[in-house]
Amino acid sequence: MKAKKKVELKRIPVSETNVRKAAIRLLPQSLVSTEIQYVQHVLGTSATQAQIDEKVLAVRQMEWSTIVLPE
Repeated sequence: MKAKKKVELKRIPVSETNVRKAAIRLLPQSLVSTEIQYVQHVLGTSATQAQIDEKVLAVRQMEWSTIVLPE
């Protein structure tokens, strides 16, 4: 009988560099700093690569007024 392997999704830091790399891989244009800050704010300090990818794609579909964080 084959043993089932537990698939653990590795969490990585939600840094500006990691968000920029995901955007370069997924989008034709890079994200602006406000979009990067929004992704970092929503995801927190760490997330899976799939979660980062999902938010990077979603942030481009959002209205600008929902992306800008209040000061």
